[in-house]
Amino acid sequence: MTARTFRLTQIHQRIDERLRSEMRKRVPDWLEVSRLKKMKLRAKDALHRLAKRAKPA
Repeated sequence: MTARTFRLTQIHQRIDERLRSEMRKRVPDWLEVSRLKKMKLRAKDALHRLAKRAKPA
């Protein structure tokens, strides 16, 4: 695992924790939920691009 992959994985996990925390609230802020979901998806996409590049052709 490269340093970049490790860092993106950490970012993805932190965003997921924040998202779960927001969703546990009695009245979640749906704009924040949406923003966090988009951030999480961007991190996941970046991880997939790195994994795709790392595969030998």
